[in-house]
Amino acid sequence: MGLICKKLPLHIYFMNPKQLQIKDFTYTLPEERIAIYPLADRDASKLLIYKQGNISEDVYHNIALHLPEGAFLVLNDTRVMEARLLFQKPTGGNIEIFCLAPHTQYADITTAMLQKHRVWWNCLIGGASKWKRGTVLEKKIAAGKDNIILQASIAERSADNFTVEMCWEPGNLSFAEILHYAGVIPLPPYIKREADKKDAERYQTIYARQQGSVAAPTAGLHFTENIFQSLGKRHIEHDFLTLHVGAGTFKPVKSESMQDHIMHAEFIDVHYETIEKLLQNTGKVFCVGTTSLRTVESLYWMGVKIKRDADITVDKLAITQWEVYEELGAHKIPVHESLLAVLEWMEYRDMKRLLTQTQIIMAPGYDFNIISGLITNFHQPQSTLLLLIAALIGDDWKKVYSYALENNFRFLSYGDGCLLFT
Repeated sequence: MGLICKKLPLHIYFMNPKQLQIKDFTYTLPEERIAIYPLADRDASKLLIYKQGNISEDVYHNIALHLPEGAFLVLNDTRVMEARLLFQKPTGGNIEIFCLAPHTQYADITTAMLQKHRVWWNCLIGGASKWKRGTVLEKKIAAGKDNIILQASIAERSADNFTVEMCWEPGNLSFAEILHYAGVIPLPPYIKREADKKDAERYQTIYARQQGSVAAPTAGLHFTENIFQSLGKRHIEHDFLTLHVGAGTFKPVKSESMQDHIMHAEFIDVHYETIEKLLQNTGKVFCVGTTSLRTVESLYWMGVKIKRDADITVDKLAITQWEVYEELGAHKIPVHESLLAVLEWMEYRDMKRLLTQTQIIMAPGYDFNIISGLITNFHQPQSTLLLLIAALIGDDWKKVYSYALENNFRFLSYGDGCLLFT
């Protein structure tokens, strides 16, 4: 079963991504190839290896054998929050609140998740037309020995979502704890079933720590303690950073050209020591997942910004969608200079962690700076994640996806994956 898509001229990989036509990045994905449930063993998933135009396959359990000895892996330790809250109106109708991201009044997700008694959150609402402004929804929660009353009301309405005010009594629990007791794990929309108890474990990586995502960094779902032990035997080190995955990861590209598509900004949190390790391992960095990759590459561009303005503030450090292809891209510097600039900037401000945002989009035309390879799952047609793969391996993305379709690989979040060398 091959891909049904036209061959792209070579020059398309050197043009401004704004002009890309999303129809050039599609393929036919049969419904039965979408993995609805995970395999019994995380590391039993199939692994496609792409290197210098050649394709082979194995299973994740053996991934250490396919990575260079002494490589450095970067993983995203974000944790999926129980972001779906189900309420019942006084009249009996159901309303679903999907918590996307904290209101802009909070500096970061951690601050918002630690709020007690009251919080404002940007949300999608299922059944919004049936929820009249001014109506307060109420939900009773059993939280251990406590019985909590959670109330929700619409505070603001925008083109894309709603700001919902939520308050609870007694108010001694944090919002993170409220979600844990009252919420449901949000499976991706292409997994057409309700989340069950097993998903609470399997739709999290085994190293998930920082709560704040509405979707899992799915490449990491395959990793087990056995894999980490086998990596150690080959002197392959690893470290963690955090990018909190937003619902924009599921947002299809609906515009014909990419210039009309808006990427959602996502929070990142990187420790000083992790950036030091990236600097020490230049030329040996492999990212586990597109979220880790977007974070690492964003760090490079932040270093470029700092080299241009040593007094830049942390809010100005955030990477916007197109700037790396425009003015910022004209000021590229060596990787070690960029990462060293970030470290010195943090040192001067006595910062142990860098908390900011990235909206970076990677599409054909993007020039990767830090990584030597990517471990990732298979992504949806006409998605920004597929554009990233095309940016990484060029026109061979079709060759990789054709092989996966023809050799019974399972697709998307609970599916198989691949190791792609640059």
